[in-house]
Amino acid sequence: MPPSLKLLAIASLCALLGACTLIKFPGVYRIKVQQGNIITQDMVDQLKPGMTRRQVQFVLGTPLVEDTYNPNRWDYINRLRDSKGEVTQKRFSVYFNGDILIATSGDWQPTGWP
Repeated sequence: MPPSLKLLAIASLCALLGACTLIKFPGVYRIKVQQGNIITQDMVDQLKPGMTRRQVQFVLGTPLVEDTYNPNRWDYINRLRDSKGEVTQKRFSVYFNGDILIATSGDWQPTGWP
């Protein structure tokens, strides 16, 4: 086999294998990929005005983002890619005055807050 034919065969094989990642084969299982903080409504309902930072961290976990320019705000971000490749993103923020929880915002709201 001439060297140019071998090179052509190798290049064709590489192109064929590279195309496999672009094609979605039917029946192939794709996993859900979750990134960030897992936040539930039950967790958010445990928050009460006047809680300390440490208490909030105990309930919600360590925040994904702590803003350098605004140390009184913590952001919790949850991103999910389902088996179809669709991405959903939810966000929850808590606000402090010093060490005391004063407000929340985002996709979840605590029940019973003014």
